[in-house]
Amino acid sequence: MLEVRGLTHRYAGGVTALDGVSLSAPAGMFGLLGPNGAGKSTFMRCLATLQVPSEGEIRFGDIDVRKEPEKLRRVLGYLPQDFGVYPRVTAVDMLDQMAVLKGVSNAKQRREVVDGLLAQVNLWSARKKPIASFSGGMRQRFGIAQALIGDPKLVIVDEPTAGLDPEERNRFLNLLADIGEDVLVILSTHIVDDVADLCPRMAVLAQGRIVLQGAPQELINSLRGRIWRKIVSKAEAADVRTRMNVISARLIGGRTMLHVLADIAPGEGFELASGGLEDVYFSALSASRAA
Repeated sequence: MLEVRGLTHRYAGGVTALDGVSLSAPAGMFGLLGPNGAGKSTFMRCLATLQVPSEGEIRFGDIDVRKEPEKLRRVLGYLPQDFGVYPRVTAVDMLDQMAVLKGVSNAKQRREVVDGLLAQVNLWSARKKPIASFSGGMRQRFGIAQALIGDPKLVIVDEPTAGLDPEERNRFLNLLADIGEDVLVILSTHIVDDVADLCPRMAVLAQGRIVLQGAPQELINSLRGRIWRKIVSKAEAADVRTRMNVISARLIGGRTMLHVLADIAPGEGFELASGGLEDVYFSALSASRAA
């Protein structure tokens, strides 16, 4: 169980990236949703002991992360948003070197670990190819392989599917789902579908604060009967925004589909929408901006 209480981080110059963040995450997949600039990467770096927060407490099981960062690092796997490798080195050699750095000193044991991880992330056939030749999805799967060295109990992945094509995204998400059966995986992303597909628990981070957390289906149910939609012209959209709580807008055939949050029918041709996790996310962001 990960417990975070009152986590705050201020950068030089007075910029507050995190403002009293508190959450609980049990074993399994946990989704952290938020727009770009919400503070997700800062939060991930604090969890991974790469950044010391200004205030607050982080505990993972019986480990006080701020006081005992080395203890957490022994059970941590981390895939940052951008990670560097030696491009001309083969996947098997790079992973072998990373295993050495993580303390797997026995050559036979290290070979078994490396071979097993390459097979697990479906890179065995590409093990002797230089990493520079890998596609974006293959690089991300390699990143997961290095994060899994040492059988970590906490795995942190930061924006892992950004830029992947649909096939690679599905392959990567299936890999995360398999990993999340045994350990706590924190999935930080701005892609709502990633969380909807994988995570039984989630939180929304906006402007450095947790504005919503819970089980996705329960959060969806909380908005049932309160999301209304209508396709309007561009001019109508501007007018509706001044009078109603518009939480999202998207183009459909050159016209605008509005989603409005209201306890009763707003009239004017609006119809009840089925609602989903995207509406939960946008309503949380709308409330955060209003506050």
